[in-house]
This record gives sequence, C-alpha cells and structure tokens, in this order.
Amino acid sequence: MTEIELLNWLRGPGFQLSVIIFLFGLVYRISQNLLLGHKASLATPRGNRFSSGLNTIWRRSFFHEGMSNRGYFTLIAGYTFHLGFLITLFFLSQHIAMFRSIIGFGWPALPPAIIDITTLIGIAALIAVLIHRIQDPVVRKLTNYQDYLAWALTFLPLASGFILVHPMGMSYTLALCIHIICAEVLLIAIPFTKLSHMISIFIARWYNGAIAGYKGVQS
Repeated sequence: MTEIELLNWLRGPGFQLSVIIFLFGLVYRISQNLLLGHKASLATPRGNRFSSGLNTIWRRSFFHEGMSNRGYFTLIAGYTFHLGFLITLFFLSQHIAMFRSIIGFGWPALPPAIIDITTLIGIAALIAVLIHRIQDPVVRKLTNYQDYLAWALTFLPLASGFILVHPMGMSYTLALCIHIICAEVLLIAIPFTKLSHMISIFIARWYNGAIAGYKGVQS
C-alpha cells in the first residue's frame, strides 16, 4: 500500500470505523455507569439529591478549601492540557475544514502562531504530568499501565500534529498518515480506557454529591 492509498483509507473507511467504534463504546460506557444502580436508602432524606450532585460537579471542578498541593498541581496541569488540546482541535484551520465536511458548517480559525502556542502548552502540560506521576511516590504507587497508555494516546496526536505542520525530515503525506492514525486510535480507545473519564467523571461526581446531599452533608 502506498502512502496515498493509506491516506485515502484513513480518511475514508478508517475514519468511519473509528467514529462508529467510538460512538458505540461511548453508549456502552455511559449505559454501564447508569445501570450500575445502588441500594435503596432507608434513611430519612435530609437534602436534595439532584442539586447536591450538581453542586459537587461544580465544586470539584475548581480550587476549593482544603485542597492539597498535589490537588492544585493536578487541577492546573489538567486544565492547561485540556485547554491546549481543545483549542488546537477546534480552532486549527485544517480541523475546521474536516468538521465542515462532516457537519456542513465551520467557524473562524485561529492564526497558526496561536495554534502552535496552544499545542506546545498542551505538550508541556502533559510532560509535566508525566514527570509528576513518576516522581511523586504516592501517585507513582497508584499508577498502572492504563495511566501511561492514556498519557501516550493523548500525547501522540498533539506531537504528531505539531510535526506535521513543522516538517522534520519526512514527507507530508507520511506525517499526515501518522497523525491521523494517532487521532483515530485515540478515538477508538477513549471508551475502553481511563480516557472514558471525559464522561464518567461527571456521572461519578454527581453520584457522590447526590448520596451526600441525601444524607444532608457536603461532598
């Protein structure tokens, strides 16, 4: 298979397959979380489950009293990476062209220099997270292969995308193929790895807050 043939397959059947697996996986993961259920509480309700759940989602998304230094680092590095990743994903002109071909409309792109900065910020944040994970004894003890896999799956699309727009000794077609492969593998892996936290984190936080709210305490 030539580079052009591989590129055509990745843009056609490969992309369609990855999107289908992602969507079915996402439905499976969400259903799995929602259908776990819990035992009926026999205690007298002392608060509102729904509003307490929403409050917990909101509170745990920002700095709060009693947060440890580790917690501050995790929140800052996490937001920095996610903002860099999402800005690059949704405001790079080539990505917008791809979205336009799928959904029929697009939006203004950011200048290439800004995208370069957001990409490098995202990469730097990911590297900082990895160093922290390796050096912090507590975090290192809690880390398993899935954490490193999730890190690699998110790092590679950013790194390969940066290399794509700043050629480093390989043909543009090959660099584009590598970038698309990284992106499609990420898409497929999201529902079946710890990257599924993009959905489950909100369900889990609401659930914890709802239980605490029912008991009249703050989560």
